[in-house]
Amino acid sequence: MDSVISLNNVGKSYDIGDYELHVLRDISVSIKKGEFVAIKGPSGAGKSTWMNLIGSLDLPTEGSIILDGHDLSTLSEEELAVLRSDKIGFVFQNFNLIPSLTAFENVSMPLIFQDVEKEDRNKLASTLLEKVGLKDRMHHKPSEMSGGEKQRVAIARALVNDPDIILADEPTGNLDSKTGKEIIELLMDLNKKGKTLIIITHDDKIAKLAERVINLKDGEIIR
Repeated sequence: MDSVISLNNVGKSYDIGDYELHVLRDISVSIKKGEFVAIKGPSGAGKSTWMNLIGSLDLPTEGSIILDGHDLSTLSEEELAVLRSDKIGFVFQNFNLIPSLTAFENVSMPLIFQDVEKEDRNKLASTLLEKVGLKDRMHHKPSEMSGGEKQRVAIARALVNDPDIILADEPTGNLDSKTGKEIIELLMDLNKKGKTLIIITHDDKIAKLAERVINLKDGEIIR
């Protein structure tokens, strides 16, 4: 299998006045196409920074990140946005849905920015919401939905551009254990169908389900 993401001696630091805060240090790892990888560590380990870097939402201070053959540091903001849209589907702990829009509208919105025709947008959004078990809830707004339903909407939205990589940041963090289990099973099913799945988590139970676990502590890989 070919690597879809490679981090080469990656470091990330921030200048805070006269102090330099090192969040990640000398990270080198490759993730292969179709893998299910868990990035695990306690609060403050650097997991969120890791997510922002591999999701091309931020750039490293040191080293390089190669995403699908592209060195992220050589791309413009516009090129990074296109690459993100094409290659990565984001699933967030807090869902990040637009409250004023229905589930259907939340899922179809990214396609508007891709200039997809309305008929095709509607068909794809309906199909994806049906696949995640929300056929009868697609015209409800987030305030009318449970946490598990909102996360299913977020997963459908993440899939709308058919990305190669699903990047999930604590996707069960705001869910009860039963609903969380259902969401993980849904994500794992997508992985079995060929999607590369990267889950950021502090949960041992979720990490144990992954093919590979990368443990972070104080910004470094410990094993």
